[in-house]
Amino acid sequence: MNAVDGPRVVLGVAGGIAAYKSAEVLRRFTESGHRVRVVPTPSALEFVGAATFEALSGQPVHTGVFADVHQVPHVRLGKEADLVVVAPATADLLARAAQGRADDLLTATLLTARCPVLFAPAMHTEMWEHPATRANVALLRSRGAVVMEPASGRLTGADTGPGRLPEPEQIVELGRLLLERPDGLPQDLAGRRVVVSAGGTREPLDPVRFLGNRSSGRQGYALAAVAAQRGAAVTLVAAHTADLADPAAVEVVRVGSALELRDAMHAAVKGADAVVMAAAVADFRPVSLAGHKIKKTGSDPEPLALTTNPDILVELVGAREPGQIVVGFAAETGDDTGDALHHGRQKLARKGCDLLVVNAVGDGMAFEVPENAGWLLAADGSETVLPHGSKALLASRVWDAVAARLRDR
Repeated sequence: MNAVDGPRVVLGVAGGIAAYKSAEVLRRFTESGHRVRVVPTPSALEFVGAATFEALSGQPVHTGVFADVHQVPHVRLGKEADLVVVAPATADLLARAAQGRADDLLTATLLTARCPVLFAPAMHTEMWEHPATRANVALLRSRGAVVMEPASGRLTGADTGPGRLPEPEQIVELGRLLLERPDGLPQDLAGRRVVVSAGGTREPLDPVRFLGNRSSGRQGYALAAVAAQRGAAVTLVAAHTADLADPAAVEVVRVGSALELRDAMHAAVKGADAVVMAAAVADFRPVSLAGHKIKKTGSDPEPLALTTNPDILVELVGAREPGQIVVGFAAETGDDTGDALHHGRQKLARKGCDLLVVNAVGDGMAFEVPENAGWLLAADGSETVLPHGSKALLASRVWDAVAARLRDR
């Protein structure tokens, strides 16, 4: 997409040490075809200079309402934007936005914006957890703004805890989701606990080699990230992934093989409201593990003996607690007996889960790409097309269906 024709994004930058990460947010938006106008607060320019933002965006940078007055920027920027992202959003910025202040160009733009607005908070833990900040966040969310849950980790100095700015990739991904579904992200999973599996398992052959698959883990990570931003307490059981950053506000449990994933899932799902098995679990594993690297001798190797791995989804369905929603994923290809959707319907009947996401896989589809599409099949016989879009968009549609079923139970 040419940036001249792309969605119009206002990137607000408040004055915190995390402001340096806003340059990466800006770069990711512009490189994916968005037209970005950076609107920093005066204090933000103490951390990152205007020249940096102007060079990366190709747009002028102002902080006050008296620059380019003939264009009325304090009204025009918000009215013309397709998305407003504030990253980082400090405690002060959140407070001024909640109060409806208009004492600089950024807060004036927030008042005139009629598009989705995304705040990515960054501050010390004590400030994030202060009742005033929590009240401001709740007020902004009640007005339709999306306020991300911050990450937990190293802050300034030696401090650690929740309040760290989410990774730029995650901010941009959530921003793209709001462009795809401008109705926003409801907090309909607040008070719920969900468990998501992601990535591909690896079954070791020897100390060097393994049997694996092409799963990058992106879809499972998107499911975990979206659930957390909809208010859920999320546990992500992650097998091998493509060096993905941990989603903000998500507990991550790392595993390697299918048997490790099985044990971790059975432990994690106790007391959960919903379970989503998005991991690509190996169907087979070697019967034995060589204690040393298998050498190439010049002759054909011995046949590899395999045994079947347990069907973790079937086990979770059989052991589910009353009211627990179980969602499966099926990566399918067509063959002489039917297409991917046909095989998906058969798999839903065999697995017994409440919902099954069916993806048609192949070159450039589902695996190792940022987009996805498919069908959402339900045990009650309903079928919903999941149109092509970001993996975050598909994740949001899955959680729509899960939330609706949780409300009915």
